[in-house]
Amino acid sequence: MYDLVIRSRRTVTPGGERPAAVAVRDGRIAALHEHAAPLESAEDVDLRDLVLLPGLVDSHVHVNEPGRTHWEGFATATRAAAAGGVTTIVDMPLNALPPTVSVAALEEKLRAAAGQCHVDVAFWGGAVPGNLADLRPLHDRGVRGFKCFMSPSGVDEFPRLTPGEIREAMAALAGFGGLLVVHAEDPALLAECAGPGYAAFLESRPAAAERSAVEQVVRLARETGARAHVLHVSSAECLDVLEAAQADGLPVTAETCPHYLTLTDADVPEGDTAYKCCPPIRSADNRDRLWDGLARGVIGCVVTDHSPSTADLKVPDFAAAWGGVSSLQLGLRAVWTEASRRGHGLADVARWMSAAPARLAGLRRKGGIEPGKDADLVAFDPDAAEPVEARRLHHKNPVTPYQGRRLRGAVLTTWLRGRPVDGVPYGTFLLEA
Repeated sequence: MYDLVIRSRRTVTPGGERPAAVAVRDGRIAALHEHAAPLESAEDVDLRDLVLLPGLVDSHVHVNEPGRTHWEGFATATRAAAAGGVTTIVDMPLNALPPTVSVAALEEKLRAAAGQCHVDVAFWGGAVPGNLADLRPLHDRGVRGFKCFMSPSGVDEFPRLTPGEIREAMAALAGFGGLLVVHAEDPALLAECAGPGYAAFLESRPAAAERSAVEQVVRLARETGARAHVLHVSSAECLDVLEAAQADGLPVTAETCPHYLTLTDADVPEGDTAYKCCPPIRSADNRDRLWDGLARGVIGCVVTDHSPSTADLKVPDFAAAWGGVSSLQLGLRAVWTEASRRGHGLADVARWMSAAPARLAGLRRKGGIEPGKDADLVAFDPDAAEPVEARRLHHKNPVTPYQGRRLRGAVLTTWLRGRPVDGVPYGTFLLEA
């Protein structure tokens, strides 16, 4: 007797897309059966030709609660996640107040989030100047790794680390198997934005700054033996550095984001600062090369870097506006729109947006439709298409560069551990392996 059976002729498993009946018991996937197998269950859902995806894992989300909950909070972020097919998020240590740089700060965040989460939530800790002694206690409390900035973060309470401080942090993390996730831009190669428009902003954050920073991360990983992950790769100039490191067997991985895979500098309307993010959206040729790096496995993950703010912080121009793209609810549709155009299938999307981020964050029960995993599942219509309406998003501040853009796909139902997400928050904190 199963609690739930979901049947689909297009079930996306780690082995590819196939007809299957997914049997659920006690919140986990108990078995995969033939599509038409007679099974005894409390509920039997037949999706027919709709796709059954594993719930996505978004390992790069800025929730901002407590402290900047008017930017985004756990209730709104996790509702948006579920509506976008995301069943697990990993929260970044900034821009909350206090940032998650000590166990005490993590406990404050857990208290703030309690009872609000519509999906499961894991947490990154922060590595900042002066908190070296906090890294192991945070690791032992259950954070998935540690975020640091090589360039200024944009908020004073989360300072950047110098190369020497990064080396110290990586040496400490290597001692207990910790992971450093790095915002990689070399501050020596960044400049003040010299004008109000997008061209000036793009020039102020050149591709060379990313490449130089990634070279430093690779060198430090080689010296210390620590695991390192490069966040939100926007520049294809980094790919050969990453590929060489991986060929050498170094534990260095990388991610990119939907906006770098779907948008280009030519798409940015005059003065539309919803497109501003750091590092920036670059050229169409650069976008094509990122897709090539993703297809070859040099880049493993696609995650949103959902970094919202209030609308007043996105003005008056590209020099002054807050840098961050809000896309937690739209990431799957945005990536599928471009992936399908380029000949990729939904099994590829599931690998990039579910399996790989789950593996990065050490979430062993997440990331795939296979026995033993949590029954985090998504009914998805891959052929639906409609324009984005910001007012229909669950983000607290629905400012998005995708406004009006026609995206493929529709999330019809999201199940978290075998229960449909229906407005009642029953997400849990993932503080254990």
